[in-house]
Amino acid sequence: MSDLVNKSIQVLKSEGISGLSKHVSHYIKKKHVSKPKSDALKDVLFINGCSRDLLPHPPRYRVTHQMEQLKVNGYTCDEVFFENVDLKQVRMYSCFIIFRAPYTEKLDAFIQLAKSWNKPVLYDVDDLVIDTKYTDQIAYVKNMDASQKARYDLDVMKNQKLLKLCDGCITTTLALKKELEKYNPNVWINRNTASIEMVTLSQEIKKTSKDTVDMGYFSGSITHNEDFEMIKPALIDVLNAYDYVRLHLVGEIDLPQDLKMYASKIEVHPFMDYKKLPELISKMDMNLAPLTSTIFNEAKSENKWVEASLVKTCTIASNLGAFKEMIEDHKTGILCSNIDEWKVELTNLIENEILRNTLANNAYAYCLKHCTTMYTGNSFVLRLKEIIKPIVYFAFSKLEISGGVMVALRHASILQAAGYQVGLLSLFDQTSEYSFLKHSFPVLPFDDNKLDAYIDCGVATMWPTVKLLDDVRCVKNKKYLVQNYEIDFYDFKDPNKIEANRSYSYRFDYVTISKWCKEWLKSEFNQDATWIYNGIDIEQYRPHKRELKNKIRILIEGDSSSAHKNVDEAFMITNKLDTNHYEIWYMSYNAKPKDWYRVDKFLHRVPYEEVQKVYADCDILLKTSLLESFSYPPIEMMATGGYVVALLNDGNKEYLEDGKNCLIYQNGDIDKAVHCIERIVSDQALRDVLYTNGINTAKSRDWNLIKDSILIEYVKEK
Repeated sequence: MSDLVNKSIQVLKSEGISGLSKHVSHYIKKKHVSKPKSDALKDVLFINGCSRDLLPHPPRYRVTHQMEQLKVNGYTCDEVFFENVDLKQVRMYSCFIIFRAPYTEKLDAFIQLAKSWNKPVLYDVDDLVIDTKYTDQIAYVKNMDASQKARYDLDVMKNQKLLKLCDGCITTTLALKKELEKYNPNVWINRNTASIEMVTLSQEIKKTSKDTVDMGYFSGSITHNEDFEMIKPALIDVLNAYDYVRLHLVGEIDLPQDLKMYASKIEVHPFMDYKKLPELISKMDMNLAPLTSTIFNEAKSENKWVEASLVKTCTIASNLGAFKEMIEDHKTGILCSNIDEWKVELTNLIENEILRNTLANNAYAYCLKHCTTMYTGNSFVLRLKEIIKPIVYFAFSKLEISGGVMVALRHASILQAAGYQVGLLSLFDQTSEYSFLKHSFPVLPFDDNKLDAYIDCGVATMWPTVKLLDDVRCVKNKKYLVQNYEIDFYDFKDPNKIEANRSYSYRFDYVTISKWCKEWLKSEFNQDATWIYNGIDIEQYRPHKRELKNKIRILIEGDSSSAHKNVDEAFMITNKLDTNHYEIWYMSYNAKPKDWYRVDKFLHRVPYEEVQKVYADCDILLKTSLLESFSYPPIEMMATGGYVVALLNDGNKEYLEDGKNCLIYQNGDIDKAVHCIERIVSDQALRDVLYTNGINTAKSRDWNLIKDSILIEYVKEK
């Protein structure tokens, strides 16, 4: 808030209490409206730490102009005042750039949430206002009263604190980069540029002939008084020597006492709106840009030279910092290293109109191509692409725990753990955040109108999401994670059967979790799918041998309302078991037991992280599904050291082996299934074989073994 205090003091001096009131009212109004109005996902949110009313120039150069650089290259952006940030905004953008904002607890929480979702947060600063060892060199700051300076210093150190929290820093000059690297090692340069508006305003101006040679000093802010003092002897010399020379002082600068005798040759202009500035600069024959040799000035940008060049006014500047970096001496401007050189070069420029015009035209041609938002934004975009890790969004109909949803979330978790930026799209969920194991993901509505950010990869997870994802314009690569033959979920009279069938004909990359899915995708739809087998979290499972001395606990899992789950047959089997020796547990996420089921314990909507305990508490899993893409329950039961009796289907035949890690029965053979259960209970040698091989089968499917395949697949281009 020190900038606000300082600016208020200046406004009070120049415009009085009524002027101050007007400015403050405008400031409050802007603060309240400085919020993004869109609820769509966008690429970058700029968090502006400077009031546009009280300190307009910095945010114009570093927020407005950088936003323009991105927008002309297809990126979407918003701006918010730092006091108006909201944690809800973290889910709506892929990257955040904080411009000169001080540390606050809210911004701290904002940054931490962004980092947890692998969304980069960058700090942008165009001055060395990050440590009092720099700001203490400014004469204006030195002359502050004690209380004012204390407030100013506090804000400076808050800037530093926030800078250190960020993933990196953007700045404007080599000198700034060198100093900022002492506080954050990841610093890169995106120089100040002129906007399309500024170029347009400049090109509309027509220079006119005149009898005077006009020199302009555009101070910018009150901190530059000492810079002007440095070249004052040279100015006095030329004012004495040439009757036709005129000096123009623009902005927050006081006319020095020893120049008042030249008042007839000096015109003082008030601080003016930037839109009017090109016209005034164009009337100058020379743009004066002196800087005293301090670390603070070394870090200053070349704005004055760029803006003068665009109206074809030549610049004479100190051979220092950004001017030294950007101006080619005696080609696109004049560089001076001491007061004697200033005297010589000012004289040369005053007397040589051809030289002034040549320098101005050369600078104009260079700046138009190298110093404007239109032609520099692409390099900015390329650098952001390096910083923003691959962005992957998984599309769901609804986020409820099922085998298919769990697998997709597992892929999402592996990507997030590797640093990828992962989000979830949902058709029906209203939540803004979803947790799975130790991971949290932002959730957005699955609506093309609300997706306006670059996405590297979009992943459909069920047939209703395929057509919708196909319509999303901003997704570069589109994939379909196929986990079942969804056509068979529906009767022929159901129109969803047609839509499910169509979903396998889109120009997507197809990924599947089982060999049989890979085979039918190729044979029926000519789709070459990548096979990535499903894994399990071995570390979550602690195998233990079942004693089977008391009641034998049988677990049945599946949706009783889904015919392909064949749950009825499971209960036909267990209803034949001796109630004195067997206890039946039934676990289902959606469905409930039918009246005729004999159920000793019903487990409904068990959280995913607690499912493994259910397996561990039971002795034998009876799994009777007729159709599965990949069947998790058998392998999860094996991982706990339990035993499996199952029907063989396409989703489990990849890892189930009769007599080695499980016992298999044929569909409809109720008596054989009962016999399998009783055989496990009675045969210790068989149990030893099933126990050892079951654990080994589970270990062979550890998620850690397939992480690399998953990471490669989701950034692989078609």
